[in-house]
Amino acid sequence: MSPETPANATAQNADIASLSYEQAREQLVAVVNQLEAGSSSLEDSLALWERGEALARKCEEWLEGAKARLDAARATTES
Repeated sequence: MSPETPANATAQNADIASLSYEQAREQLVAVVNQLEAGSSSLEDSLALWERGEALARKCEEWLEGAKARLDAARATTES
């Protein structure tokens, strides 16, 4: 089995874009648990790491969006 190329990793993680914050966070926790267990092969661990990174970015996007909405709501009420 050959190592994943960035294009393959991107294709495997394409579903992340449609996840809610809660779904992404739940999957991220599962990925971290799998990595911490240490029972995966190196190739599987790398794929899990890449997925975890993508899930963490998605969670960060959700949190930044929520912060922007809160800031906008605060600005409206202060005016």
